[in-house]
Formats: sequence, C-alpha cells, structure tokens
Amino acid sequence: MIVTYGLANFLQAIAAHKVSEHKSFHPRLLLELAVHRVYLAGIGCQILGFVLAFMARRDLPLFLVQASVAAGIGITAVLGVVFLKWRLPKSEISLLVLLSFGIVALVISAEPSPSDQLTPAAVIALVVILVGLAVAGVFTARLKGVTGSVALGGLAGLAFGAAAVASRPLSNILDVQAFVTDPLLYLMIIYSLTGQLLLALAMQRGSTTAAVASMDAAFAAPAAAVGLLLLGDQIAAGREWLAGVGFLVTLGSVLALTRYAEPQEQQPRETSPRALEPAGTAAPGRVGPPARDSV
Repeated sequence: MIVTYGLANFLQAIAAHKVSEHKSFHPRLLLELAVHRVYLAGIGCQILGFVLAFMARRDLPLFLVQASVAAGIGITAVLGVVFLKWRLPKSEISLLVLLSFGIVALVISAEPSPSDQLTPAAVIALVVILVGLAVAGVFTARLKGVTGSVALGGLAGLAFGAAAVASRPLSNILDVQAFVTDPLLYLMIIYSLTGQLLLALAMQRGSTTAAVASMDAAFAAPAAAVGLLLLGDQIAAGREWLAGVGFLVTLGSVLALTRYAEPQEQQPRETSPRALEPAGTAAPGRVGPPARDSV
C-alpha cells in the first residue's frame, strides 16, 4: 500500500502542473486531467493502494493505516531521485530512516481487531460534514498561491480521512447485499472523489509542498482519533507510549519531507493534452508529493 500510494503521488504531482489552472470548485478539472496518461497511471496506482488500504482496515487500527498511507511520500522521494534525478540531502535521508522507524513502532503497538459499526448519528454526521466540505471548497477554490494550497490541501485531507473512517466498519461487512446497500459505501466513494478534486486544485495553486503538508496533517490525526474513540481501534497493552511516539515520528517525518514535494524546475502549464508526456520525459526536479487515501 505504501509503495503504490508513493507512486501515485509521484505521477499525480507531475500531472497537476501540466494542465491549465482552475479557479473554481468544479469537476471539470478531473475530466481535463483524465485525458493524460501520467494522471491515469497515477489514478490506477491510487486505486490499487485504496484497495490494499481497505483490506488492511478490516483488522488494523486507523492510526496505523492512515500513518502508513501518508508514509507514501518516502517512496515518492526515492522515485524522484531514481527517475528524475531529484536531489535528496543527507538530512532528508535521515528523515526517511525516521519514517521507517515510526512505521515499525506503529506496527508493533497496533492490536489487530475488527471495527465497531458506526451509529446512525455518526453516519448522519458524516453526511453533514460532506456538505460542509463542499461548501467550504466552493469558497476556498477562489484562494491563490500558498494560502490556497494550504486551505485546499487541508480540506482534501479531511475528505480522505472521512473516507477512511467510513471504510473501516465497511470493510468488516462480508455479505454482498449488505455491503452494496450500506450508505457508508457511497459516502466513502463521494468523499474520495471530493478529496481528489480538492487535492488537484491545491496542487495547482503553485505549492505542492504546502498542499501535501496540510493534507497529511488533516488526513491522519482526526481519522486516528475517531478510530480510537468510535470504532474500537486497539493499542497493545503497555505500548500506548510506543504508539504515540510512532505516530508523531511518522507524521513529523512526512511533513518534513513534503518540502521536497515541489519540482526544482517547474515547467510552464500547458493546456494541450499533448503537453503531458510519460514521467521519463519530465524535466529534473525535486521530490514530489498524494495523493491520499481514499480512492
């Protein structure tokens, strides 16, 4: 899951900077990106990562799965170094090592268990939050520059986190009919698409770094808290401190690494579909960002 999300981040960051900038909260941006091979390849990797994350949430707590999804930035960094000759100083190599230790600590501290089901009130709350995100997206899409990247990235993180919350109890439903009729399935899909649109808008505002950092901050912590409070997520007895340290180290390393999410030599935006070529033809740059979780 970590590897596939890292590859998805890498490809989608390249694609988001190759189309004309959109200044409104409109799905037309996703349709425009959908004609580009690099973006479609990134979406394919993201869908695979989503399936793997969905399977992981059947038994694993959200604080582990969400942090692991965010850790895909480490894979993105390695891909940038290998394929686009991005520069990764020793301090960032140290961050990759810390990121690995953080994930290991979370794995050791997590206690596998099935999820509790959300109450009807919690499901209604997810619907209300979705409406609130859509309204906020309409107004936030008007912001420009780093401010727009941070605001839209934060909204994208909340959307992806809500999709993760919906998917945790959904992944424990084994009956096909019950699965396809459960409202959580459709909330998960809508939240994922909303997050994808918000992330694409955030990356277009000129700072992939700011977009991914704010998304990761809003993506992992709230969902992890909901998992512990409402979904019955468990921490192994006596390892609560290890879970806390692992989560903070992982998220801190991710946020620090996002400064390398922005290409070093940004190319002008293009409006022609031909402008986007396979990743191997892109100009050298610096480590790139996520999408995130969700689909």
